[in-house]
Amino acid sequence: MNARDEFIKIYTENIFRDGSKELLEWLQTTDFFTAPASTRYHCACENGLVMHSVSVFNTLMEKHFDEETDSVESFAICALLHDLCKAQFYKVSTRNVKNEQTGQWEKVPYYAIEDSFPFGHGEKSVFLIERFMRLKIDEAMAIRWHMGEFGDKNSNTISQAYDRYPLAVKLHLADLESTYLREKGTSAVNK
Repeated sequence: MNARDEFIKIYTENIFRDGSKELLEWLQTTDFFTAPASTRYHCACENGLVMHSVSVFNTLMEKHFDEETDSVESFAICALLHDLCKAQFYKVSTRNVKNEQTGQWEKVPYYAIEDSFPFGHGEKSVFLIERFMRLKIDEAMAIRWHMGEFGDKNSNTISQAYDRYPLAVKLHLADLESTYLREKGTSAVNK
C-alpha cells in the first residue's frame, strides 16, 4: 500500500467529524499527496508530505497512545493534518549544478518555497482545517505548536500550551522522531 492509500485508509477509518469528508475531498484537489514535506531536511521528494503525515500518525500511535485518555480520532486528525499548511506551498524549479565527473553545468530539479498564503506554519494548518471541520481545543493547540521552538520563539506561550495540553507534547515528539529518526534517507531532491 502506498502512502496516499494508507493516509486515506487511516483518515476514513478514524475521522468521522462533520466536515471531514469535505476536507478530504478538498485535499485531493491540492498537491498534498504529491508535495514534498520539506525542501531538503526530510521527505524532500515527491509524495514526501503524505509519507511524513503517515509516519507521524504511526509514531504517535506506537509511542504515545493511551487507551484510557486518548482519542484515535484526535490522533489521526493531528498527525495526518498537522502539516496541511504545506499543500500548495512548494514548486519544482531548476538550478545549475556542476557535474563533478564531467565538469559540465547541468540543470537539476529542486523544491523551492512559493507560499501563496503566508499565514505562519501551525496556525495556517489550523486555519485550513477549520474551513471544513471544527477542531477541539487540544487538537488546535497540538497542531499550532507541533514545531515547538523550531517555529515560534515565544517559549512562554509554548510552555503554557504543552503544560495544559498533553496532546501538543505528544504530537511534537512524534513529529520530531519521524523527521529526524524514522525518515532519514527519504530526501531524493536537493542532496
